Amino acid sequence: MAKTAWLEREKRKQKTVQKYAKLRAELKANGDHQGLALLPRDASPTRLTNRCRVSGRRRAYLRRFQMSRLTFREMALAGLIPGVTKSSW
Repeated sequence: MAKTAWLEREKRKQKTVQKYAKLRAELKANGDHQGLALLPRDASPTRLTNRCRVSGRRRAYLRRFQMSRLTFREMALAGLIPGVTKSSW
């Protein structure tokens, strides 16, 4: 499980991105790069990272299921994800 501080930091970044989204869109449309530079660093959506909903892990993230590969494998083998079966050929 990820440390609580990391998860809280991600939540704070998400709020900052939402707060400045409209202003960033206006500045980008006008081509005002100096205005964009004056915004907080965390106002950029590229600063956000995808994290597993179950464990908080950020590496090996599967977008379709919004979880890490390790959590996905555990839940899939336990039959907790509908429509997912183990493949064999």
